[in-house]
Amino acid sequence: MFDFVRRHTRILQFILLLLIVPSFVVFGIQGYDQFSEGRDSVARVDGQDISRSEWDNAHRNQIERMRAQMPGIDVKMLDTPEVRQRVLEQLVDERVIFAAARDLHLTPTEQRLERLFKTDAQFEQLRNPDGSVRKELLAAQGMTSAMFAQRLSQDIAMSQVTSAIALSAFAPETVARAAVDAFYQRREVRVVRFDAREQLGKVQVTDADLQAYYDDAANARRFQSPESVTMEYLVLDLPSVERGISIAEDDLRKYYSENASRYEQAQERRARHILIKAEAGSPADVKAAARSKAEALLAEVKKNPAGFAELAKKSSEDPGSAPNGGDLDWFPRGAMVKPFEDTVFVMKKGEISGIVETDFGFHIIELTDLRGGERRSFESVRAEIEAEVRKSLAQKRYAEAAEQFSNLVEQEDTLEPVAAQLKLTLRRVERFTRAYRPAAQAEGAAVLANPKLAELAFLPDNLAGKHNSQATDIGGNQMVAVRVLEHQPSRRQPLADVRDAVRAAVQQDKAARAARAEGEARLAKWKASAPPLAELPAAQTISRARSQDLPRPIVDAVLKASVDTLPAWIGVDLGQDGHAVVMIEKVQAADAADTGPIEQVRQQYAAMWAQAETEAYRAALRKRYKSEITAKARPAEEPAAAASK
Repeated sequence: MFDFVRRHTRILQFILLLLIVPSFVVFGIQGYDQFSEGRDSVARVDGQDISRSEWDNAHRNQIERMRAQMPGIDVKMLDTPEVRQRVLEQLVDERVIFAAARDLHLTPTEQRLERLFKTDAQFEQLRNPDGSVRKELLAAQGMTSAMFAQRLSQDIAMSQVTSAIALSAFAPETVARAAVDAFYQRREVRVVRFDAREQLGKVQVTDADLQAYYDDAANARRFQSPESVTMEYLVLDLPSVERGISIAEDDLRKYYSENASRYEQAQERRARHILIKAEAGSPADVKAAARSKAEALLAEVKKNPAGFAELAKKSSEDPGSAPNGGDLDWFPRGAMVKPFEDTVFVMKKGEISGIVETDFGFHIIELTDLRGGERRSFESVRAEIEAEVRKSLAQKRYAEAAEQFSNLVEQEDTLEPVAAQLKLTLRRVERFTRAYRPAAQAEGAAVLANPKLAELAFLPDNLAGKHNSQATDIGGNQMVAVRVLEHQPSRRQPLADVRDAVRAAVQQDKAARAARAEGEARLAKWKASAPPLAELPAAQTISRARSQDLPRPIVDAVLKASVDTLPAWIGVDLGQDGHAVVMIEKVQAADAADTGPIEQVRQQYAAMWAQAETEAYRAALRKRYKSEITAKARPAEEPAAAASK
């Protein structure tokens, strides 16, 4: 059952509202006072605009995080109108929830915020051992400690708005079972597909068709080229600062001498032991008896040291090592309890200890081998030391270099002299858009995909002046400066430039309509007179959990269809893919393998109910704060626009 839930994440979407970290990591609320940019508004919440650039940035950030988490993912799957629209919906939901948290005065105190950060397991990777935040991780995300604290505070407040509703859902067993049985009901069907691709070679496209499609206002955005710039840019980062650092040989040798212990191989010992148990806190007489037994065994070992292993097999009370003659294999410092370790690491190879008492009891130890402790030569670690020293110096000098970079960028008319003086690489990019996404392996891909670079490039002053921009911190110890060489405003491309794209769209549209017409005609015919089953495809049993690889619109239509009379016939519009005609033959009860044990059923139903209540509450908040979405998603760069490049 839960495999199905994982494949349909919307069913458990409400759980995201219970987690603190993801929402500010996904979208990063920058403070309510920054919500209104006003320009090119795509939505409005509580009197504040959400701009298209905010929407684009949120979507771009989401794509970059997914690429980082799953390098092999096809970005096209995340760059669809549906995904973009969902991002905008989530932005609106965050804004209304934040407004509610603000009005309900749910902002946590500094003391509670600090306590949560220091104790909550989900922040473990962000904490230093002393409980402070790991600033280097924040810096890599372009955040300061203050920014992180603000975002965490906002997110805790927001989580309180919805968590009480999400956690209050209750599902009685009988209600849950009835609902889930209905949800996972199975239906036996026969599906006939009318594929639009089969019609592509049959449809005729005239010049008049092309002109009509091109002139249709609904298609105007498809042939709108995105605003773009051709620009030069410089990046100052730690690697570029490192390249300008030279280190004297004497300094490297001094570092080697001062950190000699770091270049010593860890000492390890191999030993075997005989243990007579007497745990800490045992009565005195128990300990005395155990010690007496250990002393007797020690006497035997001294008489016949070569028989240590056999005696350990026979007499040791350590079940883990006794079958191996007491052998403990190789271990470093810190692996054993202190009295045992202190003894072993001062023994000589082949030596047998006296009685060693630990919290486990009394040990007799034989050191069988030792290794490590050798120091690696300076020559063998020289490159490692140089890289480490160079990186350390670069981190110390970065602030000074950043100030010099900023001053030079401001003083010079172009970026060439800045690049020459600081020995930086001057790069050029053409047709750079607000939603620019370079190939993952492209040079400078991470910088080009950084939303702050797009914000900088498209500042009105930078577009108009063709001068150096201000040097700007884009996070992760990186400063950038750009110089726009050419600005190309968004424009509608002439029909002649996008003729092939228009023809393909018209052809696909006509093919889909032809497939739909054929499917609808066949449905009417089969409703009037059902064909022999032999003329139809084989029957399939489908459910919401088992789609049999059928498109989701077919599965949804089948499971929503009335089955008062069987067989039932339905038609399913598959949009640009064509049409389908489905005969529903049988209705079967839910499969227990899909629904799972009743406790899982109850939990899943409660989750669904909680999702419904949470979504209803968000809808109410949208009305209260007068939210309005004024834009529909479109691909960041339409095929027609791309084809003209």
